[in-house]
Amino acid sequence: MTSSIPALATRPADGSALQAVFLDMDGTLVDTEGFWWEAEVEVFAELGHVLGDEHREVVVGGPMTRSAAYLIKVTGADITVPELSVLLNTKFEERVNGDVPLMPGARRLLTELAAHEVPTALVSATHRRIMDGILRALGPEYFAVTVAGDEVERTKPHPEPYLTAARHVGAEPHRCVVVEDTHTGVTAAETAGCQVVAVPSVSPIEPAAGRTLVTSLEEVDLSFLRSLVKLTHRA
Repeated sequence: MTSSIPALATRPADGSALQAVFLDMDGTLVDTEGFWWEAEVEVFAELGHVLGDEHREVVVGGPMTRSAAYLIKVTGADITVPELSVLLNTKFEERVNGDVPLMPGARRLLTELAAHEVPTALVSATHRRIMDGILRALGPEYFAVTVAGDEVERTKPHPEPYLTAARHVGAEPHRCVVVEDTHTGVTAAETAGCQVVAVPSVSPIEPAAGRTLVTSLEEVDLSFLRSLVKLTHRA
């Protein structure tokens, strides 16, 4: 089930074509992509396999089922995807319990969006159980809607998570801006018809039409986000 948190008014920012902002979680708002890789390495070590760094870029950004299936295939580990998913989620929770580092600029951006009552959604391929733990550190009051990976039929790179967020805030996808750190997330957002700001974390993201690349959230503010939707409308 998609969780709607009625802490902020879900209405467009006054005088702007921008209707909503959708944010990925791991690697975008919180510096946890490394935690996922550490969990994967540890679990497979316990299963008797060594994960080389060449696999990291393949699994970054989830979804869990795809990453788990890939790692089982390349290692030949005797474990099912559901069993591996449980182990990975448990190891990840152990690492983030009580200490979730935010990406530079994340708190400032969330605060600015809230101050201007811009409808904001947290959209992640991570499962609800994990998302809720991180959400406590981020501040649930910053989000009108949160969409977890196990609450949609098809998660990223399918557009359903972002289309779901748009529907719940009553926004048109082409008037929403998505901030993502992986190619998987960027693909989901662009397929949904949203304007995309890519902040690459582990893997590089190539420039493309309708896609804006930045090196940090410190380069992103409300004025910048509004300008992207205005440019889209003029096209």
